[in-house]
Amino acid sequence: MNKLPILKESNIASFIYFLRGEKVMLDNDLAKLYAVETRVLKQAVRRNINRFPSDFMFELTDDEIDWVVSQKLIPSKKFFGGARPFAFTEQGVAMLSSVLNSDRAIQVNIVIVRTFVKLRQLLQDNKDIVEKIEKLEQKYDKQFKVVFTALQRLIKEENEPRPKVGFKQSQKQKLSEIRELLPEQK
Repeated sequence: MNKLPILKESNIASFIYFLRGEKVMLDNDLAKLYAVETRVLKQAVRRNINRFPSDFMFELTDDEIDWVVSQKLIPSKKFFGGARPFAFTEQGVAMLSSVLNSDRAIQVNIVIVRTFVKLRQLLQDNKDIVEKIEKLEQKYDKQFKVVFTALQRLIKEENEPRPKVGFKQSQKQKLSEIRELLPEQK
């Protein structure tokens, strides 16, 4: 039996892209993981196309191919050999295990599905953190508004020219008048 190399979820995650608002994997990356040619993977999908509705799999448009190339996810359009790549969603990847019926395909799919689940959990955790921060901001905005207003005033005052320190001419004259009235000190 051919031993499956150790597949790490972090390695699999590098093959997951965000297209059309979905997390997807491209056919050529999946073919590498399943240790089959991309052509063989596509043939299996085309023979079972009714198992892959548009929310499971879609072909990339020219604009999407250009984007994938511009993001350096692939070296050039030639990488696809003239064929339009298929993009598989999480459900599409799960369906591939029924189309590519091998022990390797099943084992690879398990790791891929776990990776998708972890990514979804990570996104959800971040969403929870953002929501908590927003709630804290709303709760404490009124209390901190006073602080921010005071800070803004200080900053504004710092940028305004300050009055000169010391006696003005009129003050000096008043002082000399006062001195004249005082008795001389001995």
